[in-house]
Amino acid sequence: MNETASKTDLILDAALPVFVRFGFRKTTMADIARAAKISRASLYLCFNSKEELFRAGSKRAHSRTMDDVKAALDRPGSIFDRLTAAIRAFQEGLIAPFGGSHSAEELFAASAELAPDIALEARARLLDLLTKALSEAERNREIDLTTLQTQPTELAALVVAAMDGIKHTHGAGPEFESGIRLFMALLKLGIVPQFGRTGT
Repeated sequence: MNETASKTDLILDAALPVFVRFGFRKTTMADIARAAKISRASLYLCFNSKEELFRAGSKRAHSRTMDDVKAALDRPGSIFDRLTAAIRAFQEGLIAPFGGSHSAEELFAASAELAPDIALEARARLLDLLTKALSEAERNREIDLTTLQTQPTELAALVVAAMDGIKHTHGAGPEFESGIRLFMALLKLGIVPQFGRTGT
C-alpha cells in the first residue's frame, strides 16, 4: 500500500465513527481532521469536501463487503449455510456500522443521495454472486428448482428481497438473524430434493 492510499484509509477509518456519532449534516471536515489527527489542510489535500469523503467511504465499504460476501459463498458447506453467511456479511458490512447510530436514518439517506450508483453496483454484484452459487448448487443436485418452476436468477432476487424485508421489519440484531434462519428453513423445504432432506 502506497503512502497516499495509507493516508486515505486512515482518514476514512477516522471519519466513520465521527459520522456515526454526529450524523452527516453535523459532521464537519474539522471534526474528521481532528479524529484523524491531521490538519484540515492535509485533509483537503485528499478530499475536496465532506461529500467526496463520504462517497469514498461508501465505495470502500461496499467493495470490502462484496469481497466478504464472495468469500462466504466460496467457502465449503451447504448452500444454505453459505447463503446465510453471505447475507450476514452484507448486513454487517453495510448496515451494522450505521445501525446503532441515532442518526442512522440520516446517514442512509445521505448514502442514497451521494452514492446511489455504488449501492446499485453492489446490489447487482450480490445478485450475480447468489445466482452463481445457486446455479452451482442446482448443477450439483444439492437443490432442485423444478418443483417451484423457478430459475437461480429469480431465486437470488427472492433471497435479496427477503433480506431487505426482514431488515426493514426487524432492523439489525437478533431479530434479523432469527428472520433469516426462518426464511432459510422455509427455503430448504421448498428446494431440497426429497432424498436430501434426511437429517436437515
